[in-house]
Amino acid sequence: MQNRTRLKIAAAGIAIECATFSPLPSELSDFDVLRGDALLSRYPFADSYADIDFRPIMQAQALPGGVLRRSVYDALKEEIIDGLRDGGPWDGVYLDMHGAMAVEGLDDAEADFISAVRNLVGLAPLISASYDLHGNLSGAIMNQLDLLTAYRTAPHEDALETRARAFDLLAQCLRTNMRPVKAFVPIPLLLSGERTMTIVEPGRSVYTEIDKVSGAEGLLDASLLVGFTWADQARSQAAAVALGVDEAATWAAARRLASAYWDARSDFVFGVPTGTTDECIALALESTAATVFLSDSGDNVTGGAAGDVPYVLKRLLAHRVPKTLYASLADAAAVNACFTAGLGAALTLSLGGKLDPVHGKPLSVTGAVKKLYESASSGRLVILGIDNVDVILSERRLAFTTLAQFTELGLDPLDYRIVCLKLGYLFPDFQRIAPCAIMALSPGAINALPETLPFHKIQRPMYPFDRDFDWSP
Repeated sequence: MQNRTRLKIAAAGIAIECATFSPLPSELSDFDVLRGDALLSRYPFADSYADIDFRPIMQAQALPGGVLRRSVYDALKEEIIDGLRDGGPWDGVYLDMHGAMAVEGLDDAEADFISAVRNLVGLAPLISASYDLHGNLSGAIMNQLDLLTAYRTAPHEDALETRARAFDLLAQCLRTNMRPVKAFVPIPLLLSGERTMTIVEPGRSVYTEIDKVSGAEGLLDASLLVGFTWADQARSQAAAVALGVDEAATWAAARRLASAYWDARSDFVFGVPTGTTDECIALALESTAATVFLSDSGDNVTGGAAGDVPYVLKRLLAHRVPKTLYASLADAAAVNACFTAGLGAALTLSLGGKLDPVHGKPLSVTGAVKKLYESASSGRLVILGIDNVDVILSERRLAFTTLAQFTELGLDPLDYRIVCLKLGYLFPDFQRIAPCAIMALSPGAINALPETLPFHKIQRPMYPFDRDFDWSP
């Protein structure tokens, strides 16, 4: 500890979820980068620590995508390392991460980044990290970290709570001059997020085990990470982590969580009805619900897909669906053509298949421009009416995850018979209002059945890729 009266803590991080099966590389333009005091709103809890001199350096947060370009990663890492060097020495460092970053030429990008931080600050300072529960851990990562805690909800509703917990664990350990015991149990299990939601069984019960073990004497914290399944990497798997002051209690907690997850492995199924795209459209049309939310899961932007595969749109039009909202399709050229043509214009466009030509072929449509919209957060958007379908076109990849995004456009999803979203599971806003939800196992980089994908680097055996094997933590 460098300062016994006021602890000096830095905050920094690179947070991105990278699908190695996506053909679209992640660029610097995909990141929101905050620096210095602009980061304070991300950590409102830090104000309550009178004994901490808090110095946020830089945090880069990106929309999920494909593999990150090495030059972008190197530049972001270098800026953070330079900031740590210029601001040191440090008592502690808080790393605000996601945990599923894939970088060109690196087998374990988070381990590379965290090792660079450790090499700069030295062995004495404590390093604490917050992770998404869809992060992938490795021994190299855990060797460099002193503390790690992860989200406990999927769909995610505890991001701020998790950041606060990671920070508080760091503060507690620094105040007591304690380096905690770490228990890390990799689990040979790799299921998609759509199968491991914490709001339905068995995920709900498995995740309540965290609360049950957290009160054990000698334990500081416990986490269960289900991992990120669309990354073909050696570290892609689930993991249980526990932190404590008592070695036996800490390892017992991690093994209990690992066992709970492993024992329930065959019970994890999709939380909503699924099927082929045509089967799911038929289900939506047969439903008595006033509005049916239909997930285009293969082109799920929040999992790293390109968001420009028009296959589901093509099938909706072929079925001559009633009033439908389709959100959204990334196509900068089509957006530009609509803005040039103007409001009310009728025009023929070739939609999609530009960012991900592997999974999507362009779709020729004729429609009318019903709305033109532009904002700093979303860029230029168009509502294009094609028969009974209102298609939202965006000039850059965009995931519709909140009701506010529709409100901005003057839209109410519940005014439509079908709402098609390029998501897997529905995000909390839509979970709360959806009368009915269905998930299409549609084509795209984010295949909801990852065991059908050509993995080469994951460790084997691995459930559900392999099913006939025994394991215990």
